[in-house]
Amino acid sequence: MHICVVGVGYVGLVTGACFAEFDVSVTCVDKDEARIELLKQGEVPFYEPGLAELVSKNVKQGRLSFTTDAGSAIRQALVVFIAVGTPSAPDGGADLKYIREVAVTIGQNLDGYKVIVTKSTVPVGTGQMISQIIEEQRESEVAFDVVSNPEFLREGAAIEDFMRPNRVVIGAESDQAVAILKDLYSPLYLIETPFVVTDVQTSEMIKYASNAFLATKVSFINEMANICEQVGADVHQVAKGMGLDGRIGPKFLHAGPGFGGSCFPKDIKAIDKIGHDHGYSFEIVKAVIRVNKRQRKLMVAKINQALGGVKGKSLAILGLTFKPNTDDMREAPSIAIIRSLQRQGAKIRAFDPAGMKEARKMLKSIYYAKDAYDAANGAHGLVIITEWNQFRNLNWKRMAELLKEPVVVDLRNIYEPKKMQALGFHYTCVGRQTSA
Repeated sequence: MHICVVGVGYVGLVTGACFAEFDVSVTCVDKDEARIELLKQGEVPFYEPGLAELVSKNVKQGRLSFTTDAGSAIRQALVVFIAVGTPSAPDGGADLKYIREVAVTIGQNLDGYKVIVTKSTVPVGTGQMISQIIEEQRESEVAFDVVSNPEFLREGAAIEDFMRPNRVVIGAESDQAVAILKDLYSPLYLIETPFVVTDVQTSEMIKYASNAFLATKVSFINEMANICEQVGADVHQVAKGMGLDGRIGPKFLHAGPGFGGSCFPKDIKAIDKIGHDHGYSFEIVKAVIRVNKRQRKLMVAKINQALGGVKGKSLAILGLTFKPNTDDMREAPSIAIIRSLQRQGAKIRAFDPAGMKEARKMLKSIYYAKDAYDAANGAHGLVIITEWNQFRNLNWKRMAELLKEPVVVDLRNIYEPKKMQALGFHYTCVGRQTSA
């Protein structure tokens, strides 16, 4: 079987490389000539553990190729995956202009039966829109099916999530289309991956519902952390006690500066807009959006309190990306936090293992350090914003010598308060008591 993946951003490239690893012939298409040229040379344009090796391997073995010629790739394929971006529009809804462009191109190159699969996160009704566009653009009554197959990839663990998913969702109206998709995913049957087969509209909603609920868990535990600080409770233990309940589960119950990235922020805005467009006010999602925005402000206040104000002071910031094991800076909490600190007169010395190239595009007037210790050199305090593994075992004796003041603000709770206090640091974290 030959497939085509339109869009070689994060989702498209991971999808193409992983299907190639399943011994499928894959052509990845993008109109960005520079990006395609990079990929042809074996360079991956963003950081994702293991992806460069997977791409290189499958290119060498002839299963994975890259082109800007969308028409040729579509005509050659039985299955066409749409994996282009759906950024937030000014009104909070999903901007579908790239989806429409791809649908037009598919329609103009439809030369035989094909399965058109939406991987991008799209609002309910997009599948119907794609079908209508293709029908308008096709030159003859060539049959096709439109399928929804949302992705559930975590940045930093995308290959594992594709190869060993906790479910595969297929939304389709045609038994033939379902059979073709199941054939594509047949290696997953060996590991007994659950398949959810439903209609297109329900499949589209499953993705939004999943992300909205996970974002709700993040905002909920951050609210609990703020209350824990007031009453003297430990949010770590609260989260553990909650998470051991099988109805709740432990994942996404980690207090911190709030969620960011390419999915949660835009997807909860989009589902809020979907509700609004249908005359319904999604109050839980509205609260999640407010809480997440407020959490950044509370973190800035926490930093100010720990340092007795930040005006004229130098701060070491460890971690810029929205999560570890990625270079993605989209909606990263660090952006709002650092900009606020700068407005208040702080000077920033920052280090991130993978995100500084992207950070330079968004965060100006910052000293980008060569490592964590360079960032700390001469700073009045140290702030951990992203929980990269290499920040979990820092040499604190060396840090104490480099910092002007022994102040540490740990926004990810990766250290134990008592241990840090025993080392002589004025340690502040989130939702836990730090007084000696």
